[in-house]
Amino acid sequence: MTLTELAQKLKTLGYPVAYSHFKSAQAPPFICYLVVDGDTFSADNTVLSKSTYVDIELYVANKDLAAEKKIEEMLKENELPWSYDEIFIKDEGVFKCTFSITLIN
Repeated sequence: MTLTELAQKLKTLGYPVAYSHFKSAQAPPFICYLVVDGDTFSADNTVLSKSTYVDIELYVANKDLAAEKKIEEMLKENELPWSYDEIFIKDEGVFKCTFSITLIN
């Protein structure tokens, strides 16, 4: 899956979606996704595969299991394993639920 395809899948979940950040303030829930790292596998001076590490961040005012489940189901349907982390951003008054995935092209 490419980053563009991931963006399209995220937009089908029914929440505002942006790469990295929105240009104006958004009321939660909303989703941001961001490339956090990348890697390549090479042999004989040729890149054979490329891995892109992406964080999908769900921002919610209150714990929202239904919104998290939508993301989990989309990831599962597209055979994208994930790891999960959650923090409360006190200054913003929101929870940030991060799904970390790897896209391999």
